[in-house]
Amino acid sequence: MAVAEMYLSTQGVIECAGRRVKRYHVSAEAGVIAGGIQDAAYQFLPRLLPEPDEVTPPAGWAVLFKGQGVPAYLVAYSWTWVNVVECRAAAAGLPELGCADENPEHFTLLDQRWIGCVWELAPLGHERSAWIRHVLARQTPDLAGYLADVMPDGNAESG
Repeated sequence: MAVAEMYLSTQGVIECAGRRVKRYHVSAEAGVIAGGIQDAAYQFLPRLLPEPDEVTPPAGWAVLFKGQGVPAYLVAYSWTWVNVVECRAAAAGLPELGCADENPEHFTLLDQRWIGCVWELAPLGHERSAWIRHVLARQTPDLAGYLADVMPDGNAESG
């Protein structure tokens, strides 16, 4: 079962719903995702983020995925309880998943217990290691160091 190569690119950090969120894009076209899809995804993102708790640095990462077909997916991973990752996801353009239509800009919260496809999971190991290095292994958490520690752009398969 051969699948198309996917490209991962970093898109900087944004502040959203009281959290600092690293952004990754995964796409079949060199990480390029249409501006309308990006705008819709990041307007929807606050609905995927939990309230920050009082002890965990308010951070996480989000993966916006756009393959070769119509659908787009947004998966938000948030650090909570100091060392736990909470995951929430949304899809657009895929009525089979409860989306209103086939428009890749109309995001809908997903009820499935999925944490991501193989491409969306590419940053997971990196983010875990970065959290340990910059937050858990230090007397004083280095949130700026964590936020600056991102995966390099490239083939999502090698993540």
